[in-house]
Amino acid sequence: MDALTIGRVRPWAAEPVDIVIRDGLIAEIGPAGEVAGDGDHLDGAGLLALPGFVNAHAHVDKSWWGKPWVSYGGEPTTQGRIAHERAERDRYGIPDEDATVAALGEFLRHGTTATRSHVDVDLGVGLRGLDVVRAAAARMGGAVDVQLVAFPQDGVIRRPGVLDLLDRAAAEGVQLIGGIDPCTIDFDPVAQLDGLFRIAERHGVGIDIHLHDGGALGAWQYRLLIDRTRASGLRGRVNVSHGFALGDLEPDDARRMVDELAEAGISWTTVAPPRTAPLPWRAMRNAGVPLGLGTDGIRDLWSPFGDGDLLRVAQGFARLHGLRRDEDLGHAVELATRSAAGFVDRPVHDLVVGARADLVLLDAENVPDALVRAPRRELVVAGGRIVARHGALVIDGGISQR
Repeated sequence: MDALTIGRVRPWAAEPVDIVIRDGLIAEIGPAGEVAGDGDHLDGAGLLALPGFVNAHAHVDKSWWGKPWVSYGGEPTTQGRIAHERAERDRYGIPDEDATVAALGEFLRHGTTATRSHVDVDLGVGLRGLDVVRAAAARMGGAVDVQLVAFPQDGVIRRPGVLDLLDRAAAEGVQLIGGIDPCTIDFDPVAQLDGLFRIAERHGVGIDIHLHDGGALGAWQYRLLIDRTRASGLRGRVNVSHGFALGDLEPDDARRMVDELAEAGISWTTVAPPRTAPLPWRAMRNAGVPLGLGTDGIRDLWSPFGDGDLLRVAQGFARLHGLRRDEDLGHAVELATRSAAGFVDRPVHDLVVGARADLVLLDAENVPDALVRAPRRELVVAGGRIVARHGALVIDGGISQR
């Protein structure tokens, strides 16, 4: 039995406790100094404790992290970036297992212990990217729990054969299949959604669809998606990524849309990009629409930005939405941690008995202080194993290298 006791930590800034971990799970929590923990003992020195971060929207297969610097090129539109990536990725050896390991390592040292990653599936790369990410996750020794989305970045209907690839990916074990802008990428929303829902229902997988279109066009696609979800057996298994148009709607229209999304069981993920319209996040919270945060791509052919720090994404969400009060700042951190459990198929993801032992220690007075400063992660525990100390990975903790 692997056991570890971490003493004198403050979960969510509460009074100090000792946390006992056995076999990768939180086995016991009690007042500091009053728990007879077994195994190795570590003094948490009164640091703030949070659950591991959950990155609900990533693209780890695209990264060139750890490779020589790649200057940005291409046109600054969705179509332009897609075309640029397709033209240049082979030149840089993308997707690459070592770069994916490096990107996952950045997630881990910043405290992310679970992620949902979209992985490109298209006529050029086939299903190879999925194999690359699976191999990279295995080299991390299970420290980062990686959920896979087979993502048709280059379109679905406009590229005959992609639906077959998505069907194969679903048959071979991905948790979700993706889609992208049925109107402006494929110009055939009915055919794209028909194809995606048919595959998802056949194989029992979820759908996570990128919807970038704004305004009335974006809102119309949400309604199509709501109708399809209601008519299918996928309630609670459909997610919208980005969904910029939701922030464009008038307040009354947004509330009605949010209520319909909640009734259909559709969730939402955002990377909170600057200069986009804020989401009606309070209405979403009140209606019960799950909302997750993600990094999107980091250091890839779409953008040189990103460092894998989900706490900084939560900070960006807070700034975009004008959050100031402690309760709201704390909610932004919850979006990046315990309220994101469903995005990685966990019934619970928190510092509670029975949960997987994913925990992050930070030198912060309270949760709002941690959000606005995003201090170094002093300790990261993933699945009961210490994987990072003082902001650096502990390579000899079971993470393999080549």
